[in-house]
Amino acid sequence: MTSAQPTALVVSAHSADFVWRAGGAIAQHAAQGYAVHVVCLSYGERGESAKLWRKGDMTEAKVKAARREEALAAAGILGATVEFFDIGDYPLRLDQDVLFRLADVFRQVQPAFVLTHSLHDPYNYDHPRAAHLAQEARIIAQAEGYRPGEPILGAPPVYCFEPHQPEQCDWKPDTFLDITAVWERKLAAIQCMAGQEHLWEYYTRVALQRGVQAKRNVGITSTRNILYAEGFQSLFPRVAEALA
Repeated sequence: MTSAQPTALVVSAHSADFVWRAGGAIAQHAAQGYAVHVVCLSYGERGESAKLWRKGDMTEAKVKAARREEALAAAGILGATVEFFDIGDYPLRLDQDVLFRLADVFRQVQPAFVLTHSLHDPYNYDHPRAAHLAQEARIIAQAEGYRPGEPILGAPPVYCFEPHQPEQCDWKPDTFLDITAVWERKLAAIQCMAGQEHLWEYYTRVALQRGVQAKRNVGITSTRNILYAEGFQSLFPRVAEALA
């Protein structure tokens, strides 16, 4: 990335989460010139790779390698860079070293905005842990006393992408992003995730549903042809000079 290039950061609990939930946003902003960086805290090797485990003669190392290749391929299609913390999943356990490591990523990337998980998810504790980690790392990266002399982080807005069962996760979208122009790219990235093929159709339906809702919220007289969208919930108030 160049010093003048806008950036974005995505914090993903598992190696496929960023594709299902934010692939459109990643592709859209990459096309607009953003350098989008994804941190995968784990490969999802234990809890999110059932299809691979069912093949037999499988080891954790083999599953990790397969999920890594899937995520790299998807990130390449979307136009993002990706790094893997490889701290394990089910459970995702976080310590101070991981916290500081992510704070350092915040400092390095200096994101204009951040995408991560919802703060609640009774079906998958890894997801809110990732969200809280991202929040705390953001705060540390803003602190003058953390690694004094380094440029501190500003206050990038944080958006929680859609959980699998939003009604159970206290997640309510307040932002819809029209991803119609990059949908084919997101679909190609989704199809890289062979280990979770059962979710391909589900997240296609989600994108279509959010597209209907986005169209509704721009008004039926709008000439915008919104077919696919992603929903996000912002964590902080926006500061504006006009409300239109």
